[in-house]
Amino acid sequence: MNPPSRPSGRATKRLADFLPYQLSVASNAVSTRIAEQYRKRFGIRTTEWRIMAVLGDSGPHSQRELCRLTLMDKVPVNRACKVLEDRGLAVRRPNERDGRSHLLELTSEGRAVHARIMPLAEAIEKELFAVLDEGERTALSRMLARVREGAGDFDPATLADQ
Repeated sequence: MNPPSRPSGRATKRLADFLPYQLSVASNAVSTRIAEQYRKRFGIRTTEWRIMAVLGDSGPHSQRELCRLTLMDKVPVNRACKVLEDRGLAVRRPNERDGRSHLLELTSEGRAVHARIMPLAEAIEKELFAVLDEGERTALSRMLARVREGAGDFDPATLADQ
């Protein structure tokens, strides 16, 4: 049997050369490297850390806001919030602006864990990006922000359907 023919004159693009794939793989590699450390030291998974990082950086949020800020689906966000609550790292309080929802915020123990993880995450980030000089790191950060902005706004809940 002969292999399927390709349309003449059209170059095929291999997955490894596809920029979205490269971004995903790089992101997963960096996240996994950091996640190994906080999982070993603090027993926290990536989704839980992302929620803690947002709460630690910007204060209480509803689960809907956490989905939007982390670009994660509501199911993993809900699970992560439940784990953080069960461990006493976060607490749910009524949302006075919207009586139908609650705000999740870090407890004093959660803030203490956040304060111990951040320097670890920053040290690993520094180690991983040492292959780039300061100008390259700045340029990469700006380019990634532009790519993210160019991707537009969307509802993370729709990702589950894809």
